[in-house]
Amino acid sequence: MNSKKRENKNRDILLEIIAISFLAMGGIFVKASQLSPLNTGFYRVLFSLPLLFPFAYKQLQALTRKDCLILLLSGVFLAGDIGLWNLSFSYTSVANANLLTNLTPLTVVPVAYVLFKEKIPKYFPIGVLITFLGLFVLLGGKVQANSEGYFGDFLAFLASIFYGGFLLISYKLRDRIGSHAIMFVSGIGSSITLFILANMESFQVPKTTADFLPILGLTICLQVVGHNLLAFCQGKLNVTLSSVICLFQAVIATIYSFFIFGETISTKEIIGMVIVMVGVFTVKAQFASPKTKAEAPI
Repeated sequence: MNSKKRENKNRDILLEIIAISFLAMGGIFVKASQLSPLNTGFYRVLFSLPLLFPFAYKQLQALTRKDCLILLLSGVFLAGDIGLWNLSFSYTSVANANLLTNLTPLTVVPVAYVLFKEKIPKYFPIGVLITFLGLFVLLGGKVQANSEGYFGDFLAFLASIFYGGFLLISYKLRDRIGSHAIMFVSGIGSSITLFILANMESFQVPKTTADFLPILGLTICLQVVGHNLLAFCQGKLNVTLSSVICLFQAVIATIYSFFIFGETISTKEIIGMVIVMVGVFTVKAQFASPKTKAEAPI
């Protein structure tokens, strides 16, 4: 079955940038959480389900049993991403975690080429290389040269593989399923998986305001707004373009650290941001496609 063509409109690119702006807040809330990383991830997803249900209700009625099983599986991939990403903050910097967990093109591009027959434009690799160069320039001065730092970097990179799996599954289903239904059903799969993992660690129950606030921040900013809006964009943007735009998350996280934590942004980091933007727009130029009448469901 061929996938519907994505138009890659500037409006939808802007929406995805807004989505990752919310996702970039994740490190702030995870570090502020009083609960363990896996418990924090579990409650983040669990609390999102009643918020998503009113929006997903009508879309859920159109799902087949096979659709539900596939979405539950995608939730397992998302749980792997959330759990590993949360754990990585205990060992490495917010900047490095945001960089490495968004290396999804390494997973998405080759798999999309094989499974979905997505064409790789001639100059697409150049745009990707420019983007990665900018990211490494941006974060080059923040690498922790110790075993814990490298372990955290490794966890964040593993998270990118799991997130790539989630993106590929949701991308395929976005041809005919709305983003609200995708996030709700996959959220059930994620919450079950994270509940099991949290119990293996040490299950905790939030009791105080200090316990709840970071989790609510994660729920609203990441699960309800960020991932939901990103899933919507999966129906509008080419999967390879979408995965590269996600690399902006590391740039945005650096900006947040400047305003929230008072971290100084060096000249080298500013140069890195500019290079990242050049790389992303180079990639965008390779995906200009003719308009199609068919639109993916909202």
